[in-house]
Amino acid sequence: MTAPEPQPVVRSDFAPALDFAFEVRAFLAPSVHIGHGAGETTTYVPVTGGTVEGPRLRGTVLPGGGDWCDKRGDVYQLDARYLLQADDGAVIDITNRGYYHEDDPTSPAQYDGALQVSEAGVYYRTSPVFRTDAPAHLWLARTVFVGLARGDDSEVAIRFYSLT
Repeated sequence: MTAPEPQPVVRSDFAPALDFAFEVRAFLAPSVHIGHGAGETTTYVPVTGGTVEGPRLRGTVLPGGGDWCDKRGDVYQLDARYLLQADDGAVIDITNRGYYHEDDPTSPAQYDGALQVSEAGVYYRTSPVFRTDAPAHLWLARTVFVGLARGDDSEVAIRFYSLT
C-alpha cells in the first residue's frame, strides 16, 4: 500500500501585511505646464531635494528629479522619478507611479500611530520601484512597496510600506 500524496495547505485566513520602512519628504518647485491633449492636461513638477527618514532607510532626496502629472477629469496619474542618497552614500533610483483624486468617500484618513498618513476623502497612493547596486540596499530592489502620500504645492510626503 502506498502513502497518499501530500496535499497543499490552503489557508483562507492569509492576507498580506504592510510594514513601515521609511518616509520620503520631497521638496517641490512650482509646476511647469507642458500641454494639453484631448481631455488631458500634462504638467511637470521639479523635485528640488528632501529627506528620507525611517527605521530601514535614512538619507536625502537629491535635487534634479521630477513628477510628470497627467490630469484626466478629476484624476491625476503620477509618474515621478528621482534619486535618494542613503546616509552611507549609496544612490538609489526610484520610479514612483500612482494616482491622486479627491472626493473619494471610501478613503478614510489613515494614521500610523499619531501621524496622519493620508487625508480623508483623498486617494493618493503610489507603487514605487527602486534600483541600486549597493549591497546594503539591495533589499529595496527585491521588495514590493506601497506608498501612502499627502502633500501640497511645495512638498509631498510619502510613507513607504513593504509588502510581506
